[in-house]
Amino acid sequence: MNNKLVWTAIYFSVLAWSAINPADPFTWWLEALPALIALPILFFTRKGFPLTPLAYGLVLVHCAVLFVGAHYTYAEVPLFDTLAQWMGSERNNYDKVGHFTQGFVPVMLAREVMLRHQAVKAGGWCAFLSTCFALALSAFYELIEWWVAVATGDDAEAFLGTQGYVWDTQSDMFLALIGAVVALISLSRLQDKQIANLSN
Repeated sequence: MNNKLVWTAIYFSVLAWSAINPADPFTWWLEALPALIALPILFFTRKGFPLTPLAYGLVLVHCAVLFVGAHYTYAEVPLFDTLAQWMGSERNNYDKVGHFTQGFVPVMLAREVMLRHQAVKAGGWCAFLSTCFALALSAFYELIEWWVAVATGDDAEAFLGTQGYVWDTQSDMFLALIGAVVALISLSRLQDKQIANLSN
C-alpha cells in the first residue's frame, strides 16, 4: 500500500474528527493552523525535496497532537483530566505533551534539512544547531500566544492554556528542549540511514 496514501488518509481522518463540534471554534483555528499549513508545504515539496519516511511520520504525529488539542482545547483533553485526578492534580497537562512534541519533531526536521543541504556534518554541531532551531521555534510560538492574547483579550484564554500556572511559558520551552534532546538521542541513527537511502 502507498505510504503517502496512508499518511494522507490518517491526516484527513484526524482533521475531520477534530473539526466536528470543537469545544471552542476560535481556539480550534488557532491550534490547528500549524497542522493545516504543514499539508500544503509537504505537498509542494514532495518532488523537489521529499523527506525521509521518519520525517513524514513525525510530522503526522505532530499534526495529530495539534488536532486533538484543537478539538478539546489543551486544558480540557479528557484523558489528561483523568490522569490529573489520579495524580491528585487540578491541572490538565496535555499542553506539555504538545510542547514536548514541539521540540521532538522540529529538531529532527531541522537536522534532516541541514544534513541534506550539507550545511553541517552529523555530530555535535548538527545536534546543537538543530536544538537551537527547536528552541527558537518554541520561543516564537510563545510570542505568538502573547500577541494573540493582546489582540483578542479574554478570547485567547483557551489558546494560552496556562491554567493559572505562573511558570507555564518557561516550562513549555523546557519541555521542548527535553523533546529535542530525546529525539536526537533516539532517532539520529535511524534518520542517518534513511537519508543515505534517499541518496541511493
